[in-house]
Amino acid sequence: MLMLFMADIVKPAGMDDAEFFKIWKAESVAAVAGLDAGGINHLWKAAGQYQVIGVFDLADGNEMDAALHGLPIWQSGHHEMAQNIKWIPLRDYRDWAKDLQSLSP
Repeated sequence: MLMLFMADIVKPAGMDDAEFFKIWKAESVAAVAGLDAGGINHLWKAAGQYQVIGVFDLADGNEMDAALHGLPIWQSGHHEMAQNIKWIPLRDYRDWAKDLQSLSP
């Protein structure tokens, strides 16, 4: 199932900019590798914000957890940097348009 992923990336109190961006850089290397390998369908950084938005094709919640916990930011113990995480299941709008045929008088 296609899942929209959104997370705010937040610098923890007491962490300097150099460490913050070093951790994010390691995450970016893994993210680009995931994009290149096809494990991540799409990934963006919101302009003007420290927010990451992506689309993943995941079989189930187990795969969702595995994807999240496999990220370098989790592996290095800095999961607190990813806040306000949202996973939203997506469906093709054409399917919704078909459903509307029976829902609408």
